[in-house]
Amino acid sequence: MCPKGNITLNMSSSSALSLEEKEHFLTHGWVKIPAAFTQQRAQEIIANVWTRLGMDPNDKSTWNKERVNMPSHMEFDAADFAPRAWAAISELCGGEDKIANWSKKWKDSLIVNLGTPQKEGKPVPPQKLDNWHVDGDFFVHYLDSPEQGLLVIPLFTDIMPEGGGTMICPEAIPILAKHLYEHPEGVSPRMAPRSDAEFKQEQHLNWFNNTAKGCTQFVEATGKVGDVYLLHPLMLHSASSNAKRNVRIITNPPVALKQPFNFDREDGNYSLVEQVTLRALGKDRLEGWKITRPREQIVPERVRIQERMKQEELARLEALKKAAGPGASQGVQAAA
Repeated sequence: MCPKGNITLNMSSSSALSLEEKEHFLTHGWVKIPAAFTQQRAQEIIANVWTRLGMDPNDKSTWNKERVNMPSHMEFDAADFAPRAWAAISELCGGEDKIANWSKKWKDSLIVNLGTPQKEGKPVPPQKLDNWHVDGDFFVHYLDSPEQGLLVIPLFTDIMPEGGGTMICPEAIPILAKHLYEHPEGVSPRMAPRSDAEFKQEQHLNWFNNTAKGCTQFVEATGKVGDVYLLHPLMLHSASSNAKRNVRIITNPPVALKQPFNFDREDGNYSLVEQVTLRALGKDRLEGWKITRPREQIVPERVRIQERMKQEELARLEALKKAAGPGASQGVQAAA
């Protein structure tokens, strides 16, 4: 993916990641943590997903949306739910003490990919996907932005090849890093510089989609229930077409840092995430680099959409509860 710097990997008895896993992350910008949580724990989170969706799992004619980014109704402790994944997250970020406290809570904001009848059996090549992006639609982006410290993808269903797994593009990390490095004044969530007329608008994904079209190396995030993918925050990724039309459910819990990334450390003690960024830029240190404008938050349209969806989901869940009668709430949830 990017040139190696003069960085020595250290292993201790307390490491959550093996030497091979660390090197894989440094080289490719991602690592997969297998069996990070159990199928039973996964079922607890997705038990009522079909009621929330207002669809029938056994009748694909009711699957009237290709992809659904669902609002959340509950949260749970990541360290308890997926202990090895949380330990690996902490290690990649330089220690649990570096992570914002609220990031320790994962939510049931499920992301469901059901595919479409038109695309069934017809996988879309990565370069032709139209949903390429990096996460963080709620802040102005800088190279050192702490709001998105790591991208996390827990798998709540088995995902086979061509089954709707998130498509990632490690090859694009140096492109993203260079763009942000060259714009210390900040860019929009869609990578528009401040000087661009589209900076203050929710723009299209053309910048990301065009970047992906010029790449040749892609990875589909497949695996078993309980697997967790950990990706560098500048990992370009996209929903895929789900040609198999098997239900695919993931979440995308954000990991924020308490302080911005630091690429100019006197002691050279960079986190693994910071090391990937430096490798992507072909540098050992960004001496003197700093942002030139204040950090800013943005309220995306997504927030308003999900609030409307949440009210609709609550109404469906309440209707099912009433239909089942007193004392049947547990059975209703299990059947949903």
